[in-house]
Amino acid sequence: MNQLKKHRHNSLFLCQAGLIAAIYTVLTVFVGALGLANGAIQFRISEALCVLPFFTAAAIPGLTVGCLISNLLMSCIWQDVVFGTLATLIGALGAYGLRRLPWLVPLPTVLSNTLIIPPILAYGYHMEGAIPFLMLTVGIGEVLSAYLCGMLLLLTMRRYNVSFFR
Repeated sequence: MNQLKKHRHNSLFLCQAGLIAAIYTVLTVFVGALGLANGAIQFRISEALCVLPFFTAAAIPGLTVGCLISNLLMSCIWQDVVFGTLATLIGALGAYGLRRLPWLVPLPTVLSNTLIIPPILAYGYHMEGAIPFLMLTVGIGEVLSAYLCGMLLLLTMRRYNVSFFR
């Protein structure tokens, strides 16, 4: 019986991670079609999902794989694929670590993307503008998408006791 519970738990974890990856990918590609997912000004609404580690550890691989697939589908350069995905992984791990402090859950995502993405934009994509300027623009986009939209998602899910991830 114990083996059956473990198998059920592993299956649930895998399904949750896959669902999160799929939702992240669809949202990113949709926003990318509008021209808002890449560049100096970014508003990836999918970054709001970076609060999901508050609810389940399955969000860590889910968000990471979702970011990887999104970057591959949007034909990003290899540095963006590797280090952009790493930024998402760092943010998800940090969010999971801060789940006892709900108001801080989106912070690791904002910080990791604000620090990692601007050098990729400047050197990999040869974007005009100094790295501090790109940090400002990426940081603003992250505050809006990950922090503001993410906290709205987290608070709404808590208020309505969404137990999908429990």
